[in-house]
Amino acid sequence: MENSLARPINPATLPDTTGNYTHGTLVAGARRTVFVSGQVPWVRQGVVPGDFDAQCRLTWRNLFAVLAEADMGVRNLAKVTTYLSDRAYREANSRIRQEVLGDHCPALTVVIAGIYSEEWLLEIEAIAVG
Repeated sequence: MENSLARPINPATLPDTTGNYTHGTLVAGARRTVFVSGQVPWVRQGVVPGDFDAQCRLTWRNLFAVLAEADMGVRNLAKVTTYLSDRAYREANSRIRQEVLGDHCPALTVVIAGIYSEEWLLEIEAIAVG
């Protein structure tokens, strides 16, 4: 079920956004909301890829697995928060996020923070509506 109930909000008084996100997201008519806990770059067996690109793609894959269980997908994302362990990953994170989200632009926050496990280079949490 790939319906989008989230409408971008980009006031003309604010600077244009860079990348695929919106200043705000208006959700109207939603019947279901999924709060996705922070997803991290590991598989069920506990394996963690060594490089950032692989970790980022795996983290998005894990997030979409949660959405799929609720019959939701990328178009249902209203808000995404990404935690990066280092500023050095900003460009790669942005590039991969744009590949994953395509033309969908949810509200977005990126935070540079200490991540729970030192081997994880990022964590992504989200709110989806349907």
